[in-house]
Amino acid sequence: MGEVMVEEYPFVHVVTTVPSPIQEVVPKPQEDWLPVSDSRKEVPSPQEGWLPITESRKGGAFTSAFHLLSSGIGIQAFWLPVAFSKLGWFWGTACLLLAFAWQLYTKWLLVQLHEPGPGTRYSRYLQLSVVAFGPKLGKLLALFPVMYLSGGTCVMLINYGGGSMELLFRTLCGDSSCIANKITGAEWFMVFTCLAIIVAQLPNLNSMAGVSLLGTSTAISYCTFLWILSITKGRPAGVSYSPPEAESRMARIGEVLTAIGMIALAFRGHNVVLEIQGTMPSNPKHPSQEPMWRGVIVSCSITAACLFPLAIAGYWAYGNRIPANGGLLSAFSEFHGQNTKKLVMRMIYLLIVVNSLCSYQIYAMPVFDNLEFRYISKKNKPCSRWVRAAIRVFFGGLTTFIAVAVSFLGSLGPLIGGIALPLTLAYPCFMWIAIKKPRQYGAMWYLNLGLGCSGIILSVLLVAAAVWKIVDEGIDASFFNTHLSPLLKPPQS
Repeated sequence: MGEVMVEEYPFVHVVTTVPSPIQEVVPKPQEDWLPVSDSRKEVPSPQEGWLPITESRKGGAFTSAFHLLSSGIGIQAFWLPVAFSKLGWFWGTACLLLAFAWQLYTKWLLVQLHEPGPGTRYSRYLQLSVVAFGPKLGKLLALFPVMYLSGGTCVMLINYGGGSMELLFRTLCGDSSCIANKITGAEWFMVFTCLAIIVAQLPNLNSMAGVSLLGTSTAISYCTFLWILSITKGRPAGVSYSPPEAESRMARIGEVLTAIGMIALAFRGHNVVLEIQGTMPSNPKHPSQEPMWRGVIVSCSITAACLFPLAIAGYWAYGNRIPANGGLLSAFSEFHGQNTKKLVMRMIYLLIVVNSLCSYQIYAMPVFDNLEFRYISKKNKPCSRWVRAAIRVFFGGLTTFIAVAVSFLGSLGPLIGGIALPLTLAYPCFMWIAIKKPRQYGAMWYLNLGLGCSGIILSVLLVAAAVWKIVDEGIDASFFNTHLSPLLKPPQS
């Protein structure tokens, strides 16, 4: 074990470790740790007030609920009816209920682990992973999932938000000579990113509460619109609820695993739970767990009220005729787009654009925080307004470039999502065992060990199914070929 030396200063404590074959970071009371870029150096906690996640700690239960809903409900919910078409009524509903309960439990674990002891707070997922698993293993396990679920989600939001913006202006123009029809997909991506960067100039996560409220309202609205319209428009002819016959047993197993993955990945946002809780005040009498858990309960209740009707009504309306690559929005456009008022379609596209803009802010915040941390570590001073703006512009430009260059990233979603799944379902369970140290062979020990191992096994199976599907069906890996996602393609006339 590395030797730990603590250097005392009037108002701060800096913990450094002497390098040795095995190093570990020892948490100190009264210390709110910063992002770990070097396992041998910790930044003084007063600098927490310089970073966008913890700069303002005036949040509460309602603001946390807004952030959780804005980051939790999204386009990925449109694939739930597709999952039901592969699993059927019983197993689809059972898997959805199990996934909901599982992710709610792991959120509870994260809320409790945010403050594992008096005076100690971990306001970033990567911090908690390093404390639980050690600096090397912690970063190895959590760095890629955290960065992908932040940066990768922003790239997908650019894809869907820019594509929805293109469809919105197409329906507004109508005339083929309209200038909106001459704008390329890459240019729509840049328009969306410019709007996102403007909104991102708000200084910190707590100041985004109004933005998250708007994102929550739009997400609830378009989910509700789609499942109600799907029911009222009636079922197309030839709808069946029997799972489609597969070419082989392996193909059927792959379809089932893919469907389970769609359901598991429909519940997102665990990578920002600790960050959202970091915006709350806390003291021994009123710890942050209480208002945060109330926010989690409210957000999960509303999420269930959106996703369960969306999955059930969508499957009832389209059965196994729902497009496997498009989801509910694509099915609605294909079967009812021609007899639906343009105003309704415009409203749906506008809601998706606004929701994507709002969700972008929540998922980008951990990246902004990490980049600013690197700056203040070198300069030992807070970021000026211009430096902070430059960081946001840089990240926006980087995500736009990736969205344009790797336009097929959505096709890799099941593969990368399977790799990142333990962050949601497995790691919190292992973190609880490592930090809280429940009685060995007790109920909590068995529960968390069982769920954690099950999450790892599920992740491996989903990755294997995604790889098998890519090998069997191939992938259209066209670089710099911006085209509408299948989710957003309008109906063919």
